[in-house]
Amino acid sequence: MDLQFIVENIEAMASIFSFDVLPDGSFSEIRIMAVNKPFSGLFALNPNAPEFTPGMPYRYFFQDVNFEAFCYKCGSTREALYSYVNAHGAWLSGLYIPIMSDKEGTCYCCYIIKFTPELRSEEMTQRSAEVSNAVLNISIKLHQKQDFIKSMSETVSDIKKVCNSEKCSIVLVDKNDQSCSFINENGEHEDYLRELASGMDRTPYEMATAWENVLAGTDCLLLDDFSIIKERDIKWYNSLQEKNIKSIVLFAIRFNEELVGFIWAANFAIEDMIKIKETLELTSYFIGAIIANHQLLGKLEVMSMNDMLTEVSNRNAMNKRVDQLIKGGSDKPSAMGVVFADLNGLKIVNDEQGHNAGDKLLRKAGLLLKTVFGDYEIYRAGGDEFVVLCPDIPESELINKTAEFKKLSDNTAGVSFAIGFGHFTGDYDIVQAMQIADERMYIDKEEYYRLNPDKKRRHDNNV
Repeated sequence: MDLQFIVENIEAMASIFSFDVLPDGSFSEIRIMAVNKPFSGLFALNPNAPEFTPGMPYRYFFQDVNFEAFCYKCGSTREALYSYVNAHGAWLSGLYIPIMSDKEGTCYCCYIIKFTPELRSEEMTQRSAEVSNAVLNISIKLHQKQDFIKSMSETVSDIKKVCNSEKCSIVLVDKNDQSCSFINENGEHEDYLRELASGMDRTPYEMATAWENVLAGTDCLLLDDFSIIKERDIKWYNSLQEKNIKSIVLFAIRFNEELVGFIWAANFAIEDMIKIKETLELTSYFIGAIIANHQLLGKLEVMSMNDMLTEVSNRNAMNKRVDQLIKGGSDKPSAMGVVFADLNGLKIVNDEQGHNAGDKLLRKAGLLLKTVFGDYEIYRAGGDEFVVLCPDIPESELINKTAEFKKLSDNTAGVSFAIGFGHFTGDYDIVQAMQIADERMYIDKEEYYRLNPDKKRRHDNNV
């Protein structure tokens, strides 16, 4: 049988693979028997690959356990298969065609592949009715609810049913702030996430990074043989053994090629591996868009509540907090410390040295406030005015911290604050408490100008 003749008469990237069915029913490693010229260019993806000759092991050139699973199924069942995956920075459509064998016990699979830089929606419709219905149901639930966590939880529940797995979750990954969160069918559980990561002696984000490295450019792992994991990540392998996990699904969730999360399932139905893979290929695409949108809204909310220059909360955040305290209720702290800190001389610096110098002064002011009051709520209320709210702080601690801040600012070149503070308990009025602290700050500012009359004249002349 002239295998090379077959692939050379296919215009797309094409190759033929073979493997043997062993006496115990298992399979030998996969061999590359023939490739056409377009396909041979893929060997360059592996800089350590040897020069190709027919019959060389597949793993000398590539490592993709999902491809291997499809190849084994196609060759051994003589069933044509189709896959469409996001891997190696592109979308790959793959057609697996069984070829009649001329040797007993040897199976052949012709693999025809096409790369596209962007998703083609028509490619994703080529699924069985069962897979399409599962994806449709998940997609509907993803868009039904306004509550993101609840929507993700119900999605996890549906994915768990598709996989027929003992455990299932979605791990969200935010590469910008290097954070992760864990959602299962019962909601968000940071304790489960920490337990999962600590089993590998890692932080949650280190765990996510390790998972991405194990995937090695492909989209997923569906395994009941952990030899690949043992080779690539011994810590994860040991953790799986300790938790008595027999099979694992790990599916990367991406949006615009950026990793935003993982679908993770343990002890799934191995016999449904192909159906699971096809379902999650589509599902992860829709989930990725929802996660990316949620992360974007979260970043916009952070931006709307934070002063980007000083990296403390802004006036909008302060007003929301004050409104919350006005409404009271059981969440209202029984005691509140309020500190008003006005940066002396900012206008003079802006007028005489320029706004870049003024911005540097403000950043320095924010840093000093965070150094002393970092455990409490710091707001930039206006141009040169900062407010600190200290829920449940003892009065003695408030006095000590305010004195520490005053001393620190007095000993920092170019920085001077006028400070007013107060400690309030019982049925206090937060607006009135802030007014009292503000009035005390102005008394301190007047004292500053009394001791520094030249700065007051310069300030008055610049008003």
